[in-house]
Amino acid sequence: MGFVGVLLSACATANNAETGVLTHDPDRAWQGYTLCCESWEDPSQSPDGKGEILLIDMAGEIVHRWYVETALQSFCRLLPDGNLLYPTRDRSNIMQAGVRELDPESNVVWYYHCRIDHDFQVFDDGRMLLHTIRDHMWPQLGPELKRCPYMVEINRDKELLWEWHGEHHLEELETLLPAESWEHVQSRIAGQFAFDWAHNNTLQVIPPNESWERERGAGGPERFRPGNIVFSYRSLDVIGVIDRESSEIVWAWGPGVIDGQHKPHMLPNGRILIFDNGTLRGFSRVIEVDPITEEIEWEYRAPNPEDFFSPYISGAQRLPNGNTLICEGGKAHLFEVTPEGEIVWDFVNPYRKEGALGSIYRCLRYSEEYCEALFERIAD
Repeated sequence: MGFVGVLLSACATANNAETGVLTHDPDRAWQGYTLCCESWEDPSQSPDGKGEILLIDMAGEIVHRWYVETALQSFCRLLPDGNLLYPTRDRSNIMQAGVRELDPESNVVWYYHCRIDHDFQVFDDGRMLLHTIRDHMWPQLGPELKRCPYMVEINRDKELLWEWHGEHHLEELETLLPAESWEHVQSRIAGQFAFDWAHNNTLQVIPPNESWERERGAGGPERFRPGNIVFSYRSLDVIGVIDRESSEIVWAWGPGVIDGQHKPHMLPNGRILIFDNGTLRGFSRVIEVDPITEEIEWEYRAPNPEDFFSPYISGAQRLPNGNTLICEGGKAHLFEVTPEGEIVWDFVNPYRKEGALGSIYRCLRYSEEYCEALFERIAD
């Protein structure tokens, strides 16, 4: 592998009983506000009948909270005007399933009913790209009912602008993956993951990036063109890219290297940052992969690998100062590491509510400037 070093720092100790902020180096941590929440199947089971989405400061103090009464998948986005978008969990009440926009007082100001699942993106003009799911028969995958990834693009008037069906693109995966990787995919589809054969957990619209510029300069394909879409088939240990114009899968990679991954997304440097859960391996890591060479160029793991492990959910975010914010979701543990792997902010959720699942699916750090609109509305 073409790594620039395996980073073995003192891993944050989410296994102990301490909660709140355990470490904060204000000179090296990227200052801002972190959006996070526990997952909920049914907030009516909580003492006040509500789930909570939290915005916390670097001291771990809550600076704002939104209340929800639906199931909650725990991946939320703060909008520039101070409103918040959140997806439900499609596990309990399908009539409540969808994505909701809340104002700072937790009023629902917009709602789109769908089987939202795991991820969504928002464009500057208000359009949204949503990952949803469909359960139906698809003989190419086997004789029984299958859960299939289904992406839709809509506008604020809820008009369907584009759609994509994952089951229509199996042949492209077979063409793109090496023979041994395709055998891995086939065994997963035929085995324990037969129903939820893909379990896509990511949808990222690719930003301007160096990989695209490198390919263009070399006269090669434009697989990583801005506007194309990164996806993540967790059940198959596969990540890939969809060409937005043709709807074809144009790049795929992963079997034999990643294991139950979450949130692969392309960075401006042209690499893909991935939370590699290690579900069967037994420890997690965060890796940065060059998609052209398919080499790992950066990695974070714990000195004792098993100390850093979330077999499901989780994610990582590259911060503007080069640090990486990591969500070890199963332990409700958020921490920030430098490029050298040193922990400069470390937080274990102390705000757990009775009835919640206890985990944090993902988190996002926002700058102080980005949050100003929210704070101005709260102050009015």
